[in-house]
Amino acid sequence: MSGVARDQDVDIDLGQLVRAVWARRLRILAITLVGAGVAFAGAKIMSPQYRSETRILIEPRAPAFASTQQANDASAGPLMDELNIASQVQLLQSADLLKKVINDLKLYNLPEFDDAASGSAMSSILVKLHLKKNPLENPPEERVIDAFVERLQVYQVPGSRVIGITFTSKDPKLAAAIPNAMANVYLSTQSGAKLDSNSEATRWLEPEIEGLRQKVSEAERKVAEYRTSHGLLQTNGTTTFPAQQLNDISAELTRVRGDKANAEARAQAVRNALSSGEASDTLPDIMSSQAIQRLKGTESGLQSQISDLQTSLLNNHPRLKSLRAQLSDIRSQIRQETQKILASIENESKVADLRASELERQSDTVQANSARAGEDEVGLNALEREANAQRQLLETYLVRYREAASRADSNSSPADARIVSRAVEPVDPYFPKVVPIVVVAAVATLIMSAIVIMLAELFSGRALRPTDASPETIEAEAVVEEKHVPQAAPIAAAGKPVQPSMLAVVADEEDTIEDVKAAEDVPEDEPEDDNEFSVASVADYLTGSRAPLAIAISPTGENGSAATVSLTRMLADAGHRVILIDMTGSGYPTELMAEDPAAPGVTDLLCGEAAFGDTIHGDRLSDAHLIPQGQSDVRRAMRGVDRLSLLLDALADAYDLVVVECGSADVAGVSRLTRSRDVEIILSLPEVEETIFVALMTEFQAAGYERVVLMSGGEGAEQALGRAA
Repeated sequence: MSGVARDQDVDIDLGQLVRAVWARRLRILAITLVGAGVAFAGAKIMSPQYRSETRILIEPRAPAFASTQQANDASAGPLMDELNIASQVQLLQSADLLKKVINDLKLYNLPEFDDAASGSAMSSILVKLHLKKNPLENPPEERVIDAFVERLQVYQVPGSRVIGITFTSKDPKLAAAIPNAMANVYLSTQSGAKLDSNSEATRWLEPEIEGLRQKVSEAERKVAEYRTSHGLLQTNGTTTFPAQQLNDISAELTRVRGDKANAEARAQAVRNALSSGEASDTLPDIMSSQAIQRLKGTESGLQSQISDLQTSLLNNHPRLKSLRAQLSDIRSQIRQETQKILASIENESKVADLRASELERQSDTVQANSARAGEDEVGLNALEREANAQRQLLETYLVRYREAASRADSNSSPADARIVSRAVEPVDPYFPKVVPIVVVAAVATLIMSAIVIMLAELFSGRALRPTDASPETIEAEAVVEEKHVPQAAPIAAAGKPVQPSMLAVVADEEDTIEDVKAAEDVPEDEPEDDNEFSVASVADYLTGSRAPLAIAISPTGENGSAATVSLTRMLADAGHRVILIDMTGSGYPTELMAEDPAAPGVTDLLCGEAAFGDTIHGDRLSDAHLIPQGQSDVRRAMRGVDRLSLLLDALADAYDLVVVECGSADVAGVSRLTRSRDVEIILSLPEVEETIFVALMTEFQAAGYERVVLMSGGEGAEQALGRAA
């Protein structure tokens, strides 16, 4: 029996718990060994499970005989993305592929894949009690597939295009054979899909090619008939005969006109030489004449003889006269030959003129024929375009047909995947791992045995010891008991009765005090440190903690609420977005901050008489915002107090800090305001009374609120009251 009185505060004696465990160490060791032995026996009884894995790399693959251009195109193509890899994973788990593997390996003959056929006593009992569906109701094929899927795992290796196929079986050979068989069936299926595509392509292309051949032949025949009927004969493959003839006549006409002009120029030069008496032996036509050359030679010889004889004979000498007569005759012959050459040149000019006239006539005729041929070529070009289009399409189909026909063999269309790691027969079982199971079971048994012994000591009272109560704790308990008298309102420093908080309407009046141990943890000199608990210090603390919600409790009434208003304005002046919600019974914060005391507020919002945006107002002396008390009935509004948590969450998203001034509220009312305990609780006590602070702090900490802050308003509250006045 414990020596602790029923109404006495107690504490857990950790030393007694340790001593109790140590005193029963042999029993704990024995139980641990028994647990380890049971785990070892169970691990040995269990059938070993073996696991093996095959890995497949998904990548585009081209046939070995593919051309360099095709290989480059395949390598330059986009690699398979995550969706394609996920699709291949699903394909590996498809029912058709699994059935193929099951039939190939004849797994339906193995008892491992049809345990329901043999059954067990426990399974039969569960089926009879309708707690389990009878597996025999399913077809045998479905049972085998279900057992196969339970042991199969197909997954994508993260960060790669590799797919792993893992299978677990009681037979190590089967554990390795099934993943390899699945990989082979998958590759053959993928290759077969390509073969089917090529076969379908050849079957479709054959009649299309035959039809195109007939169309090409018909189109070319129409082109030949049209060309023959309209006389559009080609000369060099690009020009028709009339056009070529016109080009030749134009070239010949140009040449003849040039010859005519040349002959006329030569004749004129000869005429000029004859008329002016100039020497004509410089003209090309004269110099080219052999007769002229002979006569010129004779003339030169005679002239030489005359010159020689004049030195020895007189001018009237018969020899000189004879030579001069011969010289005159030679010169006469030269002029005659020159006249003949001139006549010959003039004849060339006349012939050229006649030739040009004939060519001009022929050109006019050919031009008319060429114009008609141009009109006929319009229809010819249309027929040739149709024939060329049909021919190009036929050539394209022939290339595709030859390519598809060349890939009709199974080796010519490899699957877009390859096996990078084949499954091997495992040596060690995957499950059970005897050593880890025994170790875990032993540790768990040891811990559970110690916990059971500790609980027995606690429930028997042997591990409980009475707590030594200090005078401060006794006084705090008296204050707490006095505070929890229903509707007992403390008196403010000014002597004015404190109005109860709006939350007091829904507070539980039967709350009891369970623990005031935290009072011992509060240093005696903390309330006396004005700098540490001033409004500015609390503002700095809230800024550093970045708390989204702070609930202010003012047990002494309006002076505490004034300190909270001062705190809100100080945070707003520091550049923070802060809003204060007036949940007091007196509405004193509304009186200090609101421009219009009758503005809609929180009670109107909860009663549905005002919109959410209409209840938010600005502070008349700072940048802070305010949700005032409102004008609706408090009791009716507090029926919807559960909606306040949603209101606070919405405001916390919009503001840096939401301050809720609750007045003289207790833990029960605050608990209804927010379900979270991770909030800042500010005890606004302008004049610190240690007993009240310790009682309140103990009460909130006992309820789970660990973040309780004291704010001794003092000077800040007086400033707020002065500004309001």
